[in-house]
Amino acid sequence: MSRHCPTRRTIVGGLVAIAAVPGSVAGLTATNASGQTGAANMQIRCAFDRHSFTATLLDIPPARDLVALLPLDLAIEDYSTNEKIAYLPRKLTENGSGPFTDEAPGDLCYFAPWGNLAFFHGNYRYSNGLIRLGRLDGGAQPLLTRGKYPLRIELLS
Repeated sequence: MSRHCPTRRTIVGGLVAIAAVPGSVAGLTATNASGQTGAANMQIRCAFDRHSFTATLLDIPPARDLVALLPLDLAIEDYSTNEKIAYLPRKLTENGSGPFTDEAPGDLCYFAPWGNLAFFHGNYRYSNGLIRLGRLDGGAQPLLTRGKYPLRIELLS
């Protein structure tokens, strides 16, 4: 894809998309149903192969729905060149989700059309149906191990 100079429509659309996101991953703050902003406090541990890492989840309905399923034993595998995926036993709610920007390696997302978690270790772009759930706390390095492995996800706090 070629890059182009942003138009007024693109800038306004981006601002609308930012306003629609319930939380900010950069500061890991979230807005709850009453409109109050606070720090996200849901942290999970993921373990596969010889790796164990944590991720902090945003306080949004899809992330809370994921937490309700924990602990989980899944399989994690490579998808494309920039992510690992793991299929959940059921689909998560999509309530409170919307487009987001500033995609980055280390994002933990849910891809609603397929019902899978997406652990990004490389650059990616937002697409319809992708919901950012949170971020890996220590970076994406563990995700660079290629292959398919059993994955354990559990709630820490």
